[in-house]
Amino acid sequence: MSEHFIEVEHLRQYFPAGGFGSKKKYVRAVDDVSFFINKGETLGLVGESGCGKTTTGRTMLRLYEPTDGRFTFDGDVVFDVAKKEFPNMLPFRKRMQIVFQDPYASLDPRMTVGDIVGEAIDVHKLAKDDKERYDMIIHMLERVGLNSEHANRYPHEFSGGQRQRVGIARALAVNPEFIVCDEPISALDVSIQAQVINMFEDLQEQMGLTYLFIAHDLSAVKHISNRIGVMYLGRMVELADSYKLIDRPLHPYTKSLISAIPIADPKQARKSNRIVLEGDVPSPLNPPSGCTFRTRCPYATAECAEKVPEWKEIEKDHFAACHNIDKIN
Repeated sequence: MSEHFIEVEHLRQYFPAGGFGSKKKYVRAVDDVSFFINKGETLGLVGESGCGKTTTGRTMLRLYEPTDGRFTFDGDVVFDVAKKEFPNMLPFRKRMQIVFQDPYASLDPRMTVGDIVGEAIDVHKLAKDDKERYDMIIHMLERVGLNSEHANRYPHEFSGGQRQRVGIARALAVNPEFIVCDEPISALDVSIQAQVINMFEDLQEQMGLTYLFIAHDLSAVKHISNRIGVMYLGRMVELADSYKLIDRPLHPYTKSLISAIPIADPKQARKSNRIVLEGDVPSPLNPPSGCTFRTRCPYATAECAEKVPEWKEIEKDHFAACHNIDKIN
């Protein structure tokens, strides 16, 4: 029995990309990722577009069937590819939910908001009668800052921020324990982002929720997360307590990401040392040998091309994968 509420071990997700037999090609979207999340905690997952953050979250919920790895939720196996364990997901669906990135694409335009939120209540048979179902829907809408009048409207009648609130209400309708928040603020106006983050924090406190919060904006993630994991080209490169990661990053990629966080004070901003990476992100169809970051790393050596860096604990609860940690820091 695992001591952690959520534990992901050696997760891999490869997508077929043409070819036959020995020439068959795969996109290595997630390549050997391991982490844990404690109950009531928020783990932030950051990295640039295409690094595998969303694929990690969706594979955990088995919206994509995993290529390899093991995932346990509160001691129960959700999947274990090596042992060919793939239990029925319906009981887990009630306990684990997802808030999608795009509130315009994730809501059915032909359903009213009341039916969108009520669909999960119907699937899991949570209401005894129509009145209880209606009361549950209204309660969920009010919880996310909407009201009973909104229940009879359609998604196109709402702003982006309101639609995202509907998506959150839908996820909360089954009273889950764990929510994958898949870039829930990236499609929203900056003025709305802070409101949605505050709402996530309030809901976590009220309902005892555990989050995997996926985003590419480090400045937003550090406010809501207890710990932050940094991904690059399908691999985890660093994981630490959120403020420790921002104050003392160890991996050169994390240092570059943190240097890109906007600073409000112009005087401080002029003094800050912006670390600009050279080159483009390599294709996950044909990633570099050894360390995948070596083609853009100013500290790369011959060893980086030959060996995949070991994922290890550098300081207490501070993990990283880099051959040259001692030279860089």
